[in-house]
Amino acid sequence: MKEAVLRVKLLCFTPEPETAAALGARLCYSDSGIEDLRENVAPKAGVLVDRLMGYGHLSPIEHASFTFGIEGVSRALLAQITRHRIASFSVQSQRYVAKPEGSPVIVPPSIASRGAETVAEYERQMDAINAFYAYWLAQDIPAEDARFLLPNAAETRMILTMNARELLHFFSLRCCERAQWEIRRLAWVMLGLVRREAPALFAGAGTACAHAACTEGRMSCGKAARVRALDAELTALCESRADDDTIRQWVLTNIGGCDNQKE
Repeated sequence: MKEAVLRVKLLCFTPEPETAAALGARLCYSDSGIEDLRENVAPKAGVLVDRLMGYGHLSPIEHASFTFGIEGVSRALLAQITRHRIASFSVQSQRYVAKPEGSPVIVPPSIASRGAETVAEYERQMDAINAFYAYWLAQDIPAEDARFLLPNAAETRMILTMNARELLHFFSLRCCERAQWEIRRLAWVMLGLVRREAPALFAGAGTACAHAACTEGRMSCGKAARVRALDAELTALCESRADDDTIRQWVLTNIGGCDNQKE
C-alpha cells in the first residue's frame, strides 16, 4: 500500500486580483469610463481593498477567482469540501478511472502516531479492500459498480475554483483547529498560496481567532495563541514569495491532527 501525500498547486487566478476588486467597488460610485477608472485605481488597489475589507463590503472581491490543482486527498475530504457550494469542482471519476492494485490511500495521523505495528495493520486492511475491488474488476464488473467496495481513504484528485469572497468563508471555517485535520491542512495550504499572490485580499483571512476573538464559544479549543503564531509564520513565508511546495511542506509540518474537531 502506498500512502498518499497532499499536493496543492495554484494553477491560475484572475490577473491583478486586487485591481479587479477595487475597480468593481469604485465603479459603483463613479461616472468615469471603465478604462479611465482602471488607470486611476490600479496604483492604489491594495489601499482600496484594505478599505473595502474594513467596511465589510465584500461583493466586489467576487470578481477575483483562484483555481487550485489538488492531489493526495481522500474521498472523505471530497464529501466535506463539496458542501462549499459557491465553487466549481472537477473530480477524478471512480466510474471511468479504475484504481490499480496498490493505489495510494490516506493514512490518518491518529493511526500513524501509534507506530509501525498499527500502520501495518491499517495497510493490511486497505490491501484487503483493494483486493476485493480488484477481484470484481477481474470478473468484468464495471468500475462504477466495483467502486462500491472502495474506502473513504481512497485517494482522489480535483481541480477547484473559488472566488475570493467564498475563499474567505472557506478559510474562516476550515482553518479552525476544530475542523477535521485533512481539510484543515488543505485550507492552510490554499490560504498561503492566495495570501502570497493577493495579500490585501487575504491578510485577514483564516479562522476568527487568528485576528480577533474566537467564535466557537464554549466549544473553543483554547489554542488562539498558537493559531496566531502560525498565521504570522505563514504571512512571513508569503512575504518571502515562497513557492507552492515550500508552503505545502510548512503546512504538513505545522498543521496536524486535533482532538477537538467538528464536521
